Amino acid sequence: MTVCLYTFVDLFSRQLGTLDSLLTKGAEYAKAQGVSEDEMLDWRLIDDMNALRFQTMVVCNFSRQWLARVAGLPVPAEISADLDLAGFRTAIAEAKAYLAALKPEQFAGRDDVPLTVAIGTGMEPTLPAGQWLTVFATTNLYFHLSTAYGILRSKGVPIGKIDFFASGL
Repeated sequence: MTVCLYTFVDLFSRQLGTLDSLLTKGAEYAKAQGVSEDEMLDWRLIDDMNALRFQTMVVCNFSRQWLARVAGLPVPAEISADLDLAGFRTAIAEAKAYLAALKPEQFAGRDDVPLTVAIGTGMEPTLPAGQWLTVFATTNLYFHLSTAYGILRSKGVPIGKIDFFASGL
C-alpha cells in the first residue's frame, strides 16, 4: 500500500503540540496541588508502568527518529527521560522545528525501501519504510501519547478528549 509518507510529518508535529499542551495543563494542576514538576513527571498509571517522563521522551524521540529513518536521513540523537519539564519543552520545540524543516521530496518513492531496525532485545526486523511509519511508529507514538494523557487524567488533571485532539483542530 502506498501512502503519502510526508503527511505523517504534520501528524507527528500535531501530536507534539498535544503533548506540550497536556504537559502545560499537568504542570498547572500539579502546582495548584502543591506537587513539584519533577514529581509530576514521575507520575505513573500503575507501579510497573513507565512514568510520564518516559512517555514524553518516547513521543519526542519517535517523532523525529522515525521520520528521519523513513526519509533516509541521519537519525537524530535520543533525548533522555531524565529531563526536567523545561528540558522536555525544549525537546518538543526542537522536534517540531526538525519536522518543519522536512520536505516532501525527502519522502517521495520511499514507501517500499527496506529498513532494518533493532527494536527490543534480539529483534531486528526488515520492513518497508512505509510499513514502519504507518504501523509501528504511528501506533507507538499514539500509545505513548495516550499513556501520558491517561497518567495525567488518572491524577485528576482536568483534561478531556478535546485536549487530546485540540492541537489538530
